[in-house]
Amino acid sequence: MIKKYSFILFLLLLQYAVIGQTLPDSSYVVMASVNDSSLVLNKTMLFFDSNDVANIRNINQQLFVPFSKYPYNKKHIPPHLVPETVYLKIALQNNSSKSDTLLFFPGSMFDKLVFYEQKADSAFVFVKEETGPGLCTFSLQPSEKKVFLVQLNFGRHAYNYLKPIMIRPSYLPTFKSVYRSQVESIRSVGFLLSGILLLMIIFVIVNYTQTFKKEFLFYLGYAVSMFLLVLFYAILGTSWGGFASFFNGYLDLFLLILGNVFYLAFIRQFLNTRRNYKLLHRVFFISEWFLMFAIALFTFIHYFTEWYWAEIVLEYLMKLIVLGIGILFIIIAFKQKQRLTIYLALGSAFAIFFSLISLYIIAFNIPAKSIFSTALFYHDIALVFALSFFLFGLTYKNRRELVERTQEQEALKLDVQKKVLENQIAIIKAQQEERNRISADMHDDLGAGMTTIRLYSELAKTRLGDTKIPEIEKISSSANELLNKMNAIIWSMSSSNDSLGNMVAYIRSYSLEYFENTGVTCKIHLPEDLPNIVVNGEIRRNVFLVVKESLNNILKHARATEVTITLERVPDGLKLFIHDNGTGIDFEKLRQFGNGLKNMKKRMEDVNINFSIENNNGTLITLHRVVNSF
Repeated sequence: MIKKYSFILFLLLLQYAVIGQTLPDSSYVVMASVNDSSLVLNKTMLFFDSNDVANIRNINQQLFVPFSKYPYNKKHIPPHLVPETVYLKIALQNNSSKSDTLLFFPGSMFDKLVFYEQKADSAFVFVKEETGPGLCTFSLQPSEKKVFLVQLNFGRHAYNYLKPIMIRPSYLPTFKSVYRSQVESIRSVGFLLSGILLLMIIFVIVNYTQTFKKEFLFYLGYAVSMFLLVLFYAILGTSWGGFASFFNGYLDLFLLILGNVFYLAFIRQFLNTRRNYKLLHRVFFISEWFLMFAIALFTFIHYFTEWYWAEIVLEYLMKLIVLGIGILFIIIAFKQKQRLTIYLALGSAFAIFFSLISLYIIAFNIPAKSIFSTALFYHDIALVFALSFFLFGLTYKNRRELVERTQEQEALKLDVQKKVLENQIAIIKAQQEERNRISADMHDDLGAGMTTIRLYSELAKTRLGDTKIPEIEKISSSANELLNKMNAIIWSMSSSNDSLGNMVAYIRSYSLEYFENTGVTCKIHLPEDLPNIVVNGEIRRNVFLVVKESLNNILKHARATEVTITLERVPDGLKLFIHDNGTGIDFEKLRQFGNGLKNMKKRMEDVNINFSIENNNGTLITLHRVVNSF
């Protein structure tokens, strides 16, 4: 009995369902009433397949409700309904005498859109699947009625909405234009920023080809990711259809996370965190791998599961990690107080600030009344600040590296010069040691031998008494002269005599001894504040020989009774005057001096000493040397 009544009840319910699916004429959309576009909320029936039980064969048994009673008809689709299939049923009536066509826009955004038409037996048959523009084309013959069924699968993102509209094909370009004009300003900003990012990509490529630094490859990955993200936002921001749904549901997050992974790797290389900021290096390195693992897991869930809630959790988790890393980096950078890190930290700080504004607009569904209430605008502004401070940081780093390279090159140059100088000093020291050895040998060996010859010649002269032998006289004179020359050579070669004071003392001693018993009075005037200047052996020897030649000429040719040798300090150095009161020099008869005068000039030129000779109440010879040249 119970089974019998249950079966009767089932038949009654089935009959009710069939009656419920029969549409009255008032539910039909009269195609002629659509001028350009018409919102058909009241004449569209809606069914959400929340239990995943519907298919095209049993769709007539499902409970459709008027779209106007759907609670989310003015809001985005809630996350728990995004994975579900939705069916829209709409009836059209062509009362005209010619065929008519309308476009059906169900809303945005969908991964797949399939539509069917109902036949006479109430069954629905497949017409077409749309994955591109997201529009269905409904065509009716004159006086024809049709019921269409549209099956929708939402894109897995937070921007889906339903808003059924019938559109005339001729009005479609205008419809799209009006649709896009709502955010035309933000599109312009997006295209402008994508152009800047393209220039940045070229700039980074040029820098990499010049330096081959790995950090520029990482920044190139970041710049390319952000370029594609901003460009697609600008192009697809008001588009609908398959690719727009793919971008908003998957690709935008993938590019965002991939760009941040590249940016973290760039900061590690750019700041050399492995050496300079070890804690930050570990945090960044672990975060990079976690984000790559998370985006791989997000990809798997997106394409191989129906767990949309898991996608949302992962998306917010990745964004929170990126936010947390940015905040941590800002804190560490300002604690370190390094100018380079502060540049990047300021860029991150502004980027985080404007990103939070963007998230606030999205979270509270603030209407885009102007560009300043658009989430995408603040996202683009965040990128602008990040790029700007990166350029500041790169400029500062390049300038610092240039200074460091210059300093390093200067240090290397100084090191080379130091080694060259050390080699020169070693050579000079070796030469001086050799000079000292030769002078010591000459003094010990040749000097002793010449002294012996002189003593023997003097002894021979004593034994001969009044008998004069010219050869012995010449031997004695030559031995004496040669001994004096040898002493002068030994004096000039010894490094212990390399001083102005020693040179002056030697010249003074030689001059006084030279004019002794000659009838010529020798006067020497020296400054009280004689400078302590190093005078090498070459200069001492040449100056001494010029003085010696001058004194010899005075004694032989000048007929002088007095010679004055004066050393004076002048503003640019020292001057040595040799002045006699003799007959002077006859420049027309220089032959009497032979090559002596030429040799004197040549010796002074060799050691950069100015030489002059003139008549001035006798003969005046002047030697002038700049002190700094000693």
